[in-house]
Amino acid sequence: MSSSLSGRTVLVTGATSGIGYETARRLAEHGATVLLHGRTPEEAQAATDRLIATSGITGAQLRPLAADFTRLEEVENLAHAVVRDHPRLDVLVNNAAIAAPERHTQPKAGNEIAFQVNFLAHYLLTNLLEPALTSDPGGRVVNVSSALHRSGAIQWNDPQRVRRYSRLAAYAQSQLALTVFAADPRVTAVSVNPGVCETGLLPLYGHEGAPAAEGARHVVRLCDPATEIVNGAYYDRSERVAPAPAATEDRTVKRLNKLADLLVGHTA
Repeated sequence: MSSSLSGRTVLVTGATSGIGYETARRLAEHGATVLLHGRTPEEAQAATDRLIATSGITGAQLRPLAADFTRLEEVENLAHAVVRDHPRLDVLVNNAAIAAPERHTQPKAGNEIAFQVNFLAHYLLTNLLEPALTSDPGGRVVNVSSALHRSGAIQWNDPQRVRRYSRLAAYAQSQLALTVFAADPRVTAVSVNPGVCETGLLPLYGHEGAPAAEGARHVVRLCDPATEIVNGAYYDRSERVAPAPAATEDRTVKRLNKLADLLVGHTA
């Protein structure tokens, strides 16, 4: 890993466990300042303390931040805090994700929970962070997606999947949307499948996975400004491959932006 990560500021969502935690660790070990996002202040602080205690990382390199992605007002507050306190953000890693529950779950005044946590919250966060995200070479957004995006379909007339729900279809829809979002021309972004890893999402895949640190390695590589990226590209671990056809269709990108703006109540 090059030393070009030194001095850079990176926000990693879902950084209290799994691939997000290992991504934060690797970035900090290579000199980056990491804004470490967790669902609650307690979870974010605990992960920060654990990194300091086990990795020799200094507290000055870590900034714990909290937002519950099932609540879009908390996502807005997170974005405003980052723009205020970190006016230059080099990289945003949209990593936070949940497995869709067995039963359809739609919090009051919210969206289907997997679609909101895995995609809509990141869509809103990315757009609100635009004032801080640097346009300098090397600045980028890295969306942590999944090979399951290939089996996904966005239900345009029922994105909340009220009429027909399955947990695998809901999860795949959220991952397809996140992959499509990387092709949004308003941001410099890529998406990456880090591989099947031993995380809380493993039951969706139904077999053994690699250590989370292995998946994080592929994410961190794309955060490094020394790694040249193709805007809007999809990477399967370290290799650039074609995503699902829908992920690169201009019509789909525009249609998804319109839908997401409606669902988050935000005009980007």
